[in-house]
Amino acid sequence: QGTRAELSAHSLPPGESSQACITLTNRTGFLCHDQRSCIPASGVCDGVRTCTHGEDEDESLCRDVPQSLPRFLVAHCGDPASWIYSDQKCDTTNNCGDCSDELSPVTVCPPCGPGWWHCPSTFFKYCDCIPRRLCRDHIQHCSDRSDEYACPGP
Repeated sequence: QGTRAELSAHSLPPGESSQACITLTNRTGFLCHDQRSCIPASGVCDGVRTCTHGEDEDESLCRDVPQSLPRFLVAHCGDPASWIYSDQKCDTTNNCGDCSDELSPVTVCPPCGPGWWHCPSTFFKYCDCIPRRLCRDHIQHCSDRSDEYACPGP
């Protein structure tokens, strides 16, 4: 769980840049006080003390989530009242419930990666990319059925 690099300070409000980092999986993270441990954004205020000194569960940070969280840890969904942790954007999973964390105009994500098939999904968990393991399994997962006739499979 080491730190790779800090987010650019110019994109964050003063004081928050010292807590922002990028995890080894290239996701937004929270830098622990030891200045070495970078935990995933979704690991903050989750009830588990992940940082050595437990600062990821501090009362000041977790008292009024999401308002009490640093802005770099929060991403908004299509419904402004809904939010997710910033490391949950573009993770191929429909975390917002309306796919706004995976699709434009709310979120711009890279195209489906290796092991995924691009299609309009009918499966609630996914939005526009499904795992290739679901291809040619005799079950329709894409609204255009391309997972059954066009997808090359895993």
